[in-house]
Amino acid sequence: MTNTVEALRRTPLYEEHLRLGARMGPFGGWEMPISYSGILDEHGHCRRSAAIFDISHMGEFEFRGDIAAAGMEAAVTQPLEKMAPGSCRYGFILNREGGIVDDLIILKRSERKLMLVVNAAPAAGDFEVLRERLRGGELEDISAATAKIDLQGPLSRAVVGDVFGREPELRYFRFLETAFSGERVLICRAGYTGELGYEIYCPPAAAPSIWRALAADPRVKPAGLGARDILRLEMGYSLYGSDIDAATSPLEAGLGAFLNFDKEFVGRAALEEEKNRGPRRVKVAFTTPGRRAPRSHYRIEAAGEPVGTVTSGTFSPMLGCGIGMGFVRPGAEGEPLTVTDGAAVRLEVRPVTLPFYSGGSLRT
Repeated sequence: MTNTVEALRRTPLYEEHLRLGARMGPFGGWEMPISYSGILDEHGHCRRSAAIFDISHMGEFEFRGDIAAAGMEAAVTQPLEKMAPGSCRYGFILNREGGIVDDLIILKRSERKLMLVVNAAPAAGDFEVLRERLRGGELEDISAATAKIDLQGPLSRAVVGDVFGREPELRYFRFLETAFSGERVLICRAGYTGELGYEIYCPPAAAPSIWRALAADPRVKPAGLGARDILRLEMGYSLYGSDIDAATSPLEAGLGAFLNFDKEFVGRAALEEEKNRGPRRVKVAFTTPGRRAPRSHYRIEAAGEPVGTVTSGTFSPMLGCGIGMGFVRPGAEGEPLTVTDGAAVRLEVRPVTLPFYSGGSLRT
């Protein structure tokens, strides 16, 4: 597939985005909304009230069968058998070198049924990797039969209550199944913004009516990928393809909390070796002295020498300055660092501990 607008895939909400005047652009092989009323306006509305995002480009797989006997437990890093039905976990599909094939959310729908939510661009490869690792059960790609709308913001619980007829009594990373106009809907309390929020999975045919019902609420604004990227970076969340990839281990990315070394999984031996020898790179997070933002692929220097690379950067409306993340060689994280584009831009940055922004309503 070429990276032209004509070749890009479209979600079931494409016409809704056009109706709302969205600025569209390519992302992960899809034609997606970048912004509607403006990236900063949408970002602020999500932090103050509630925003909806079309995330239907994400991939979804369904596994049915005996989790342990099929080898599903070893295929991913989450402890699947220990999960309670109705719960979900964040984790990884790893390669044998411990690199991140993809990060994903797994929802346990029953003792013999899982839904796996993966990123859009690597979804086809993820499916093949998982299929090759399984020795039983059934793995089905249900991406084409699944739309996804994220509702995020401090007022999102009340909005969900009004639209779906009741406020879901869901703890963080739990989900329930309900109905909307006769269509089965799964509502998961999760998100990628640092705010209280819900992820709504539904059949594609039901997505426009759910989107319109949410958008009709005066507390809600539609938001595009531009605002979403600022929101996730303010939380220090990694984006696949930018901050993590198949050459990045969860340990060097600071994501070791999402590994379970009490069980066997593909990539475990390589990660144990990495723990013994130490990381090849160290993740750093930093702010800039002003509004100028670091950008992906900028060089990180210490004492004028290259020591690493920026993987994500933006201006943070909540902090009023530039924020960024990247990797440096071990030991450089304790030195004064400069970020540069190799030409006119040189920023003396200040190291910080993630998240950049901690004032969200995530745990409300």
